[in-house]
Amino acid sequence: MNIMKFRPLFYIISLTLLSVSIFSIIKWRFVPSIDFAGGTVWEFKAPNLKNVDPINNIFDTQKIQLSSISPEGDGKYLLKFANINQDQKVSLDNSIKTIDKDFQELRFETLGPTLGKELLQKTIFAIILSSLALLLFIGSRFKDLTFGASAVLAMLHDSIILIGAFSLLGHFLGAEVDSLFVTALLTTLSASVHDTVVTFDRIRELKRQNTKIDWVEMANQAVSEVIVRSINNSMTVIFMLLALVVLGGDTTRWFALALLIGVVCGTYSSTAVAIPLVLFWKRNKK
Repeated sequence: MNIMKFRPLFYIISLTLLSVSIFSIIKWRFVPSIDFAGGTVWEFKAPNLKNVDPINNIFDTQKIQLSSISPEGDGKYLLKFANINQDQKVSLDNSIKTIDKDFQELRFETLGPTLGKELLQKTIFAIILSSLALLLFIGSRFKDLTFGASAVLAMLHDSIILIGAFSLLGHFLGAEVDSLFVTALLTTLSASVHDTVVTFDRIRELKRQNTKIDWVEMANQAVSEVIVRSINNSMTVIFMLLALVVLGGDTTRWFALALLIGVVCGTYSSTAVAIPLVLFWKRNKK
């Protein structure tokens, strides 16, 4: 199976996805949730309400900016809005009780923008630290920094595409970037490297068996031996995430979609990005 003959196509696909992602990030940026921008999350149960119109009217009357309202089923509602003072909170409680006497508060959380900036800084630091650690670890294990550099670049490739995808989803569908997205992003880093290291290890074994084998031939043989297992492993996760995206609730749908994009990108990059990058470094070697 001569998969590496499609390297030019892989380069075109990756450059196109990266260009679109970077353009979207620069042009439209993101829709930050209260985890980053600050605000309030209010979850309550109002089983007698038939729709969200009375809730919208209450917020309009009290001139409180309501970011989103999500019916959770079984009479539960999840609201996100700007920070309010204690008097406004009491007024909201009384207003909701007038339209539903069985009103029951489940959660009320307020987050300031300072904590959101701190979370963003820690996320960036975690990505940089993990990238450096993987570069050194993989480079030392394979005794060749080109393997470490290729794995890290493939990982960053997946991360940029995931971030760009959510920039597009935020612009067109209102998807918010929150702490769950950060979790999905960091999980993508792990998923991206996993299959890459498996293929790298097979290349190392083939190199030990035949030191005179051509790098392209060796890469084709290694990919042919592991690609079926990699795809099968990824598909089991993809099916589960698709079910969560289609059937899951509003609070987990974007998180599941972020994981789905990350898994697909990680499966693709382990063969179509990391291995071609190794061959690029080794193009003049046998």
